[in-house]
Amino acid sequence: MQFSKSTDYALHALIHLGLSESRNNVGIKELAGTLGVSESYLSKIMSKLRQDGIVRAVPGVNGGYELARPAEQITFLDVIQVIEGRQQLFECSNLGSKQHQLLAEEGALQPGQDRPSECLVERVMLGAEQHLHQYLREHTIQTVLNEAANKKQCSHHEHKK
Repeated sequence: MQFSKSTDYALHALIHLGLSESRNNVGIKELAGTLGVSESYLSKIMSKLRQDGIVRAVPGVNGGYELARPAEQITFLDVIQVIEGRQQLFECSNLGSKQHQLLAEEGALQPGQDRPSECLVERVMLGAEQHLHQYLREHTIQTVLNEAANKKQCSHHEHKK
């Protein structure tokens, strides 16, 4: 499993917006320059985030983008699902095979079915996906901002010694 570069840019853009909250908004030119990506590519990413209510576009000469909700309410899972989609990561495509029937639990055959419906491989994979989703739900843009602030404080104290 690999997330696209768009997800990477989206997360980094949101972190930059979170760091820039005192200025309210950041222009696409500055944002693209900071991330080292083309403005047109980043505009498409920001458009998806705007449509999903994660960022807000500020019109005008001094316009740009800002977070549409507090950084602690924007989870990594929210962003990944906007960019990558909300589809299931794994789907058993082996339901009709003898292998599947051997792996299927006794009693998994439902009335009216000619083959077991539950795939034990899929159960493991879906369990892993649920754990991943929970982990990504627990981490927000604010989580990263807090960690960056803590690192900055620690290095500031180190230089004072």
